[in-house]
Amino acid sequence: MPQYTDQTGRIVEIPPAPRRIISLVPSQTELLASLGLEEEVVGITKFCTHPAAWFHAKTRIGGTKTLRLDLIRQLKPDLIIANKEENKIDQIEMLEADFPVWASDVNKLSDALEMIRLLGEITNRREKADEIAGKIGQSFEGLPALQKGASAVYLIWQQPWMAAGHSTFINDMLERLGFINLAATLGQRYPTIPQNVLATWSPDYIFLSSEPFPFGQKHLELLQEKFPESNIQLVDGTLFSWYGSRLLKSAAYFQSLMG
Repeated sequence: MPQYTDQTGRIVEIPPAPRRIISLVPSQTELLASLGLEEEVVGITKFCTHPAAWFHAKTRIGGTKTLRLDLIRQLKPDLIIANKEENKIDQIEMLEADFPVWASDVNKLSDALEMIRLLGEITNRREKADEIAGKIGQSFEGLPALQKGASAVYLIWQQPWMAAGHSTFINDMLERLGFINLAATLGQRYPTIPQNVLATWSPDYIFLSSEPFPFGQKHLELLQEKFPESNIQLVDGTLFSWYGSRLLKSAAYFQSLMG
């Protein structure tokens, strides 16, 4: 049986052109759809909302960190696609005792492009995967540093405030846009930020993500009162953090966001 090395360095034996695939990560589920694996994908998580048709038609096997191992076993997959950050290691270890589990580890754009090409190879969709990765790479090559040197904080949670910090995919996106990510100095990948610290920073930009916390207009208005000098924007979190085929839309979105 063919052997593949996943992005965490594990060697995984996977059958040629797997026919029963379960995806444990929303952004990778959408990628599998873009690769044309409608028939092969049999299970997804409850957070795999794209494509919408899959969300309603595929078996949902729990959340990314609350997997229904019983349902997964019933589906008898010949490939499970996971992610180091988004899934729990103990659940992955239980699954890999019985099934091939290939895990991604994506912290920057180059990791995402590698992941896309590797999954294309594993699923016998190499040509389509190369096409997607190539288009994404080209779109980012043509993306200027839109706000070079401006400070920014990208908030992902409220009460307490939490932000995307160093070594995260979101941080890589911010740096590509020319921002200085203030939360990257705090030592954690997703640090909690006391409001007095945020006030001390007085960032040029504050981005309020649509996920995992669904920030809305009321949150924007609340923060705008506290930080009248900051440019505060509600942003589509999937276009900053989903590292599959959704990246085809990200560069154009970033340009429209910056005006």
